[in-house]
Amino acid sequence: MNQKIDKDEYYLKIAEAIALKSNCLSAEYGALIVKDDAMISAGYVGAPRKTMDCIDLGYCIRRKNRVPSGTGYEMCRSVHAEMNAIINAARAGVSVLGGDMYIHAKTKMGVKEPTLINAYPCLLCKKMIINAGLKRVICNNQDGSHSVYLVEDWIKDWQEIEDIRQDKVKYGVDYYNQKN
Repeated sequence: MNQKIDKDEYYLKIAEAIALKSNCLSAEYGALIVKDDAMISAGYVGAPRKTMDCIDLGYCIRRKNRVPSGTGYEMCRSVHAEMNAIINAARAGVSVLGGDMYIHAKTKMGVKEPTLINAYPCLLCKKMIINAGLKRVICNNQDGSHSVYLVEDWIKDWQEIEDIRQDKVKYGVDYYNQKN
């Protein structure tokens, strides 16, 4: 007898397929925005439209300049998957307000095959997710499970603390220095 797949797992599998299109030398990230049980936008890690990506160039500018992992995103040629999903919805004139974002991530650094890691948005992506009005963020975990984050909880946490980077303590993710 076939069992019905959990809805969050289903959409995370689709985000995993989206991540395959990533053109970053270091990671595969895919993001899917779902609203009212309809897939409305997707994004993967990649260079801006009509520009060369790191695969085309044959190097990563951040690695070439020895920028520590989790820092110096403004130097990166790529746009994060979460950002691309929000941007793609805007380009299509589709509201993401009240939607859910599914994020799937693997690392390519130091491994022969991409390896599952704990997906979690960086600080800049979190701020974009909040301002876009998304409701939940569902991320894969390294062990194959997934975590669900309520955006309203991020907002409440940030209202209570001066340094928003401190939320990594609560959520158990160091998005500045995540080691895989």
